Amino acid sequence: MAKILVCDDDKEIVEAIEIYLMQEGYEVLKAYDGVEALRVLETEHVDLLVMDVMMPKLDGIRATLKIREENNMPIIILSAKSEDADKILGLNIGADDYVTKPFNPLELIARVKSQIRRYTKLGSTVDTEQMSVYTVGGLSVNDDLKEVTVDGELVKLTPLEYNILLLLVKNQGKVFSISQIYEDIWNEDAIGVDNTVAVHIRHIREKIEINPKEPRYLKVVWGVGYKIEKS
Repeated sequence: MAKILVCDDDKEIVEAIEIYLMQEGYEVLKAYDGVEALRVLETEHVDLLVMDVMMPKLDGIRATLKIREENNMPIIILSAKSEDADKILGLNIGADDYVTKPFNPLELIARVKSQIRRYTKLGSTVDTEQMSVYTVGGLSVNDDLKEVTVDGELVKLTPLEYNILLLLVKNQGKVFSISQIYEDIWNEDAIGVDNTVAVHIRHIREKIEINPKEPRYLKVVWGVGYKIEKS
């Protein structure tokens, strides 16, 4: 099973999460601040990180920013704050999901499973002789190698960013509403998800566009949704 790193300065919370994850068959590594988490990642392969925001030495925000420089594994942010601004901040720094404390352990486990499924799917091996490659101008998405290149340069996307881009690039010219994107990628009902999708779209643009404010590929259709412009 997957190996999960749980990082929170509250040892009781870490131990509680560990119990639930181990019951599902996951291997659990533990850290109690951002510095410890980075040290673990230097020596261990980790498939998913559960990261608290407010911690000593190195908080979850700065730790996640540092991790994202080298690692695209799924990250679930934990925080006692429930305001939308904090949720958006978590997504802005590269997190894939967000759970507010106090949380239902079963909800956290469900989100862990969902992220692991996406991550595992992206890492699956394929027959390289039959590639599924989608190209729009200088943008190329190889869905077998799970690689995105722009003008020949490799672009690093998180699993959620990749899945959103793949959905749009496979349906060039088709406009997807925010609700359609969310329900297709997250497999959940789209309720109050505008900011969540918008943040991921912005991240994708920042990575694939020369000028994100004047995108060549990922276009907004005002009042409707988003699309990849046909080449």
